Amino acid sequence: MSSHDPLDDYQCESMTFDDRAKDVYSKGSGPAVVIMTEIPGITPEVADFGRRVADAGFTVFLPDLFGTPGKPFSNGYAVRSIARACVSREFVAFAKAKSSPVTTWLRELIAEAHQRCGGEGVGLVGMCFTGGFALALAVDPLVKVPVMSQPSLPFGLTKAHRQDLGLSDDELAVVQERVATDDLCVIGLRFSEDPMVPRERFVRLRAELGDGFLGVEIDNSPPNPYDFPKNAHSVLTTEYRDDPDVPTKVANDLVIQHFLEKL
Repeated sequence: MSSHDPLDDYQCESMTFDDRAKDVYSKGSGPAVVIMTEIPGITPEVADFGRRVADAGFTVFLPDLFGTPGKPFSNGYAVRSIARACVSREFVAFAKAKSSPVTTWLRELIAEAHQRCGGEGVGLVGMCFTGGFALALAVDPLVKVPVMSQPSLPFGLTKAHRQDLGLSDDELAVVQERVATDDLCVIGLRFSEDPMVPRERFVRLRAELGDGFLGVEIDNSPPNPYDFPKNAHSVLTTEYRDDPDVPTKVANDLVIQHFLEKL
């Protein structure tokens, strides 16, 4: 288990949008990339992903959406964080065809990040609980590279939930228009056996976005060549390995390459 990360190499400031203040951790220079943390919060592995993006030539913005920044993952910590998030009015965990209210705050952060950093636009990474936010926020023309890493909402309670993309029909139509006219490419990452990210969700993304969706599904069925466990979930953080042949490293580099090309 990783130890607490003091995040000393990040700058922390409080940002207020939509009458709500949240701490945002940032580091690096160059065009902006907003990373929306996974459950349970800004773990050391999430912070390390931010460092890799910053080292590639970008300014990383990590908003503190839940949990305790720098605290390492544990099962109990994850359960407590997800319970709080599920009852929060900022997040939509179960409703279909609806984006979470916190995306309004995040859209303001995207605008602020772009104003500060310039470039062609902003990269956006959502993970797990926030994975689908990247798609909902792609209605904003400032978002040039939306990345959905293991998008888990809404929870797959029914067939309809498993196919749901976490945004309204009107928002989906805007994203489809951007794919057609703005050369937008939505990146999706998941492990093949991950029940938190139903296969049906990626099938629908391909049907709705066509060539505008780049879906990466990493085999973790037992046995697999890289010994990923059957419960593997976090592509860019927990299961990341700094080996050029490992699929999670390939996925990490694919994301960064898209940032370099588009931002």
